[in-house]
Amino acid sequence: MTIFLFLLILAVLVLVHEAGHFLVAKFFKIRVDEFGFGFPPRLLSFVRGETRYSLNLIPFGGFVKIFGEDPTEEIKNDETHRNFSHKPRSVQALVLVAGIVGNFLLAWLLISAGFMVGLPAPEGDQWGVPVANTALTIVEVLPDSPAASAGLRAGDILVTVGTAQAMIGENLTPEKVSAFISENAKPMTIVYTRGGKLSQVTLTPTEGIVLGKQAIGIAMDMMGVVRLPIHRALFFGAKATALLSVEVARALASFIADAFTGNADIKNLAGPVGIAGLVGQARALGAAPLLSLAALISINLALINLIPFPALDGGRLLFVAIEAVRRKAIPAKIAQTANAVGFILLLLFLVFVTYHDIARLFTS
Repeated sequence: MTIFLFLLILAVLVLVHEAGHFLVAKFFKIRVDEFGFGFPPRLLSFVRGETRYSLNLIPFGGFVKIFGEDPTEEIKNDETHRNFSHKPRSVQALVLVAGIVGNFLLAWLLISAGFMVGLPAPEGDQWGVPVANTALTIVEVLPDSPAASAGLRAGDILVTVGTAQAMIGENLTPEKVSAFISENAKPMTIVYTRGGKLSQVTLTPTEGIVLGKQAIGIAMDMMGVVRLPIHRALFFGAKATALLSVEVARALASFIADAFTGNADIKNLAGPVGIAGLVGQARALGAAPLLSLAALISINLALINLIPFPALDGGRLLFVAIEAVRRKAIPAKIAQTANAVGFILLLLFLVFVTYHDIARLFTS
């Protein structure tokens, strides 16, 4: 189910992105030769109208082949009016940016849907909305810890924590539970709810997880639910999308700056394998966290595509801007070579990140 959900999310994100390019190109009467999910070699395809729709072997991406986008393509005189490169620079820019806009719009709709379903959020005001029904909730379980061995998971709501001699169960807070665990280095029973069902586990705190005290390997927070009607969900969904986009943009800018200085931390990078793992974790928490994760991935996809790097939409937008300033096209060989090299580098980077994803699976 996790693999299916990951592939479904990936398919939706890619299709929305490429549909943005496709629809705007069609709107401006530009011919679209192929709409592809994944990268070649081609597995299967069919033709409808003037466009071929294809499913390709490498599933991590997609493309729209727009007539005239390849500067080396031979064009007949009677086809120039439907040629991408013969359209005004403003039209070219709109076609290129449409996929990015599509991903931002999708993120907005996904977060809005999360607000309507009921979005988990920490105590306090979130995006200007008060959080209701807060309870002490496990937000992370460390691997190979007593909590992980006992079967506790992120999303479990703590009800009571006790030993044979003492127990706490009223007005639980992260500080109160953490202090109780560190002061009672003996077997203890934790009662919790998961999906509305009451359960309990018995475990023993150990040293070495948290410096200087006993711990069981969990992180906790006071979590509640934000649930809104559709009109408010759409408004606060837009606000949350904007705020998340700013935070993701800052993180990307910081990573790129660190990469140039050789200080980039690849531990926080996740490729397809890592994202599939995150999908599995979000699925265990419910529909709203899964929608939020999909929205966050969509925002990342949009902002990464804005980076002015060859083969990305941002790189092609940069070429259009340069051509607008120069008032003439960039030589076809230069544009083609830059995009080819950029595409190869992106594939190599994907392989590198995927390798580290898999390596983390064997070391965790």
